[in-house]
Amino acid sequence: KHLGFVWGPGDILVYETIYKASGGCPFVHEVRKDEDIYSPILRKLFNESHHIFVGLQRIRDDLPSKNKKPQFVSISKNYRSVIRACMEELQQVAGIVYDAALATQYGNQVSILLAVELIWNLCEVLFIDAAPAGSLVLHLLDWVRLHKADVDEKAREVLASESPAEHQAYWDVPGETQTLTEFDVKWRHWREEVDRCLQDQSFASNPHLEDICKILVGDEDVLLEHKELLSTWYHFLVTRLLFSHPTVKPTELHYYAQSSMHMFLDTRCVPEPLDSILLAAFEFDIHQVIKDCSIALNNWWFVGHLTDLLDHCKLLQSHNLHFGSNLREFLLLEYASGLFTHHSLWQLAVDYFDHCPEFGRVYLELQIERVPLDTERKALKVIRICEQRQMTEQVRSICKIMAKKALRNNRLGSALSWSIRAKDAAFATLISERFLQDYCAKGTFSDLDLIDNLGPAMLLSDRLTFLGKYREFHRLYGEKRFSDAAKLLLSLMTAKIAPRSFWMTLLTDALPLLEQKEVIFSADQTHELMFCLEELTSGKSVPNPDRPMQVLGYPLSNVCFPFNLLIHCFIICSNLYSCLARG
Repeated sequence: KHLGFVWGPGDILVYETIYKASGGCPFVHEVRKDEDIYSPILRKLFNESHHIFVGLQRIRDDLPSKNKKPQFVSISKNYRSVIRACMEELQQVAGIVYDAALATQYGNQVSILLAVELIWNLCEVLFIDAAPAGSLVLHLLDWVRLHKADVDEKAREVLASESPAEHQAYWDVPGETQTLTEFDVKWRHWREEVDRCLQDQSFASNPHLEDICKILVGDEDVLLEHKELLSTWYHFLVTRLLFSHPTVKPTELHYYAQSSMHMFLDTRCVPEPLDSILLAAFEFDIHQVIKDCSIALNNWWFVGHLTDLLDHCKLLQSHNLHFGSNLREFLLLEYASGLFTHHSLWQLAVDYFDHCPEFGRVYLELQIERVPLDTERKALKVIRICEQRQMTEQVRSICKIMAKKALRNNRLGSALSWSIRAKDAAFATLISERFLQDYCAKGTFSDLDLIDNLGPAMLLSDRLTFLGKYREFHRLYGEKRFSDAAKLLLSLMTAKIAPRSFWMTLLTDALPLLEQKEVIFSADQTHELMFCLEELTSGKSVPNPDRPMQVLGYPLSNVCFPFNLLIHCFIICSNLYSCLARG
C-alpha cells in the first residue's frame, strides 16, 4: 500500500509515500525486470547467441526448403551448445564459491538453463528436424538420454565391466545403435517371443524375469511400478513408446503424452510450468509453447531466439498480432530493448533491431538516445552506429550533448569539435566567443591544432569564421608575411565578419604593422582603417571596457587607449602614404 513508482528503461524505482516522520527518510527500491544480463557468465550466452542469430539472418529465403533444413538443424544445435557451455560453467563456479547465497543463485540459473535446453531440444526434434514416424522414437530416446544426467555415466560403467550383461545397471541403460529397419525387425521378433513366453508362463518361477518380459511388451502397470527409475513423466512416455509403439506417428504423440502425464503424476499434483510447456510441444501447439515460456522464464532470450528460428522454418507465418507486428518481431524487440539497459550489451541489440523490418528502426532511434555517454569513445561508437544507418537527427543530438558536457568542463576545443560535428551554428558561435574571451584574457589561443585546421567547417557561423581567420592573421604575422596579414585584418572589419565589440582589438593589432619600417598599409587601406575607427568611436558601437586589450597577444595597460593619438597616427600615416604615392 501507498507505494509510488517511476518506470525506467530497464527497471522500476519504487518508493514509500507514507512513512513516520521520526523514522527518517523513506526507502527507495530498484526492481529490475531482467537480472540475468548482469551475470558475467550469462553474458557469454548473450554474446555467443548474437553471432548465431546474425548468421541465421544471412540464409537466403529463395533457397529450397530441403537445402535449408540441415542449416536450421545445425543452427539449433549451435544454440543448444551455447546453453550447455554456460550451464557447465555455472555448475563449476557454483561448486567453488563460498557465498551460500551466490551458490544458490548459480544453482537456480543452472536449473533454468536445464529446462530451457530441454524445451529447445524437444522443439528441435518435433518442429525443426520434424522427425517422421519410425525414427521419431529414436530421436526422443536421444532427447531423454541427453537430459538424464547419469545415463551416459552408467552406460560407460556397464561397457567397461568384465561382464556387461551381469552388471547391476545393465537393464537401466539399454542403448540403440542399429538402423531403423534392424530395430523394427528385432522389436517385432522380441514382441512375438515375449508374448509367447508370457502366455505359456515360461518365466512364472522367476518374478523378476517375468517383470522384464512385461516391460518388453510395454506393460504400463509394471512400468509404473518402477517409476523411480524414470524420474519424469516424459521419460515414462518415451519408455512406453519404445516398448509399445516404436513407430508412433507425430500426429499421435499428443494422445500418449497426455495419458502418460496423467498416469505418472499424482492426480492431486498441479503440473509444473515445465510440464505444461512440454505437453504443449507434444501437442504441436507452437504458440502455446512460446506463450507459456514467455510467462515462466525471467527474460526474453529463449522465446526471442526460438521464435526467430521457427519463423525462418516457416512455422509461424499464419500468426500475426493485432498491434501491427508479427510474433517474431515483437519478441525480438522486447529482448533487444532489455539489452539496451546494459552498459555493454546494448551494442548487440542494434543487430536485433536491424532485423526487425517493421518497428526495429523506430525502437533503435528511441533507445540509442538513452545510452549513457560516459566517455567520448563511447559517444563516437554510438555516432558511428547512427551514421551507418543515416540517423542524422540522433547524430546531431548526441553531438550537442557531448558539446555541452565538454563546455561545462571548460574543454573548449572538444566542445567546438562536437558542435561542428552537430552542425549547431548557435552553439559554435557561443564557443567561438569563449575562445575570443580567453584570448583577450590570456593573450594566447588554446587548441591551436583544431583552430588551424577548421577548413570549410569555419563557415558554420560568422563568429567561427572570424575565429579561424583571426587565428590565420596571427599565423601570417608570425611568419612575417605582413602584407597578407594586413590585408586579412582589414577585410575582417570591412566585410563585417569581425564582431563590432572586437574591432578595437583589431585596430590595436594594426599598430605594429603601421610602425614597421616598410610601408605595409596603402593609402586606401589606411583610410579604411580610419573609417573603421571613426565608426567605432562615433557611438554606434561601444567596446566592452572590461575586456583587457591585447596587441598581437601582448596586453596593454588598463588605462584607456588614447583614441585621438591613434587618429593622429592614422592621419600622419595617410599623409605619408599620399606623399609617397605622389613621388
